[in-house]
Amino acid sequence: MNKKILLIEDDQLVANIYRNKFCCDNFDVEVAHDGAAGFDAILTFKPNVVILDLMLPTITGLDLLKKIRAQEELKQLPVIVFSNTYLSNMVQEAWKAGATKCLSKASCTPKQVIDVVRSLVGSSDPAPASAPARTVPTAAPVADPEADAAFQDDLRRSFLEALPACIAACRAHLQSAIRSASEEQRVKYLQELYRRVHTITGNAGMAGVVTIAQMTDALEALIKELYEKPKNINASTLRTVALTVDFLNLLFERTPIAEPKLMPSPAKPNILVVDDEAISRRAITYALEKAKLASSSVENPEAALTLLAENKYDLVFLDVDMPGMNGFELCTKLRGFQRNHATPVVFVTGLTDFESRANSTMSGGNDLIAKPFLFMELAVKALVYVLRGRMAPAAKATPTLAAA
Repeated sequence: MNKKILLIEDDQLVANIYRNKFCCDNFDVEVAHDGAAGFDAILTFKPNVVILDLMLPTITGLDLLKKIRAQEELKQLPVIVFSNTYLSNMVQEAWKAGATKCLSKASCTPKQVIDVVRSLVGSSDPAPASAPARTVPTAAPVADPEADAAFQDDLRRSFLEALPACIAACRAHLQSAIRSASEEQRVKYLQELYRRVHTITGNAGMAGVVTIAQMTDALEALIKELYEKPKNINASTLRTVALTVDFLNLLFERTPIAEPKLMPSPAKPNILVVDDEAISRRAITYALEKAKLASSSVENPEAALTLLAENKYDLVFLDVDMPGMNGFELCTKLRGFQRNHATPVVFVTGLTDFESRANSTMSGGNDLIAKPFLFMELAVKALVYVLRGRMAPAAKATPTLAAA
């Protein structure tokens, strides 16, 4: 008898793709689109494994997981949780609540999920306890690499075909949020934007479009923080979200239709942080660490100039107000160095001064972010500039859907 999988996922497209893939691999599959329906399905369908998205309507995935583990007969039921890479607190809560495995939607293809399921429950029911031990194991479905590759290619093309409409919807929700007269309306539009970005992350992960999944994975964590804590919505955070939504369109235009083969792993980006305040420097480097971006930092603008003259950097964060030489003066000088004449520079300035800075010439800088900043805001902004710098040289090698 085939093993049973219950998929609790509110995104209809994601659910259908996983259902079809699991069925092709000889699993019986049921789908529930919200937390309440998911718990009912567990009791009636009696699955061998549950795949659970943490972001669900009616009952969140985390609350549902706690409810499952509260039932004595369900304490050992394998539950695979889909999470956001950057919501580390939520992932920790899921582990504490009894998750069997936690997988990132941004980095898992259906084949990888199936491999995890097989490792947990196998592909056929075990013999009853009273039955004699079997000497011949039940055969598992034979993997077909060509079929898997064709399936993945089809997913990639379908994702890229649908992406422009998704990005357009994201832009519309963001514009509505920016224009909203009330906090309640603004939060509502940001929640809708979050759902759109969350969908893109899951679909990009399934389709293996790694760069887009990496970008939206971070963006959805930032948007979630904004609508949950509206006091963090300001000109700086909204500017960062708008920058990222626009960048998604550029990523789409530069993403090849076919997955590149044997692409070398990109070198780790070289990021410099210049700020005379130790706490501010630590905050910036910590935010970069959240995006898995290493950096070096200095407090002295003169020391920074020496480093910039001798080393090529992929991104520079400059504090605006520093003694001796401010950030604008430092940026003007670094533009004179051949190694860094085109390096992206992000100024860090006070929120009260953000609007005037944004409307002024920034001495060769590319962008700015306001203190006090959210860690995820700075992480998202850094990813935009790092990924943009990486994709520029390789963009023309293969055809893209936008050019097809």
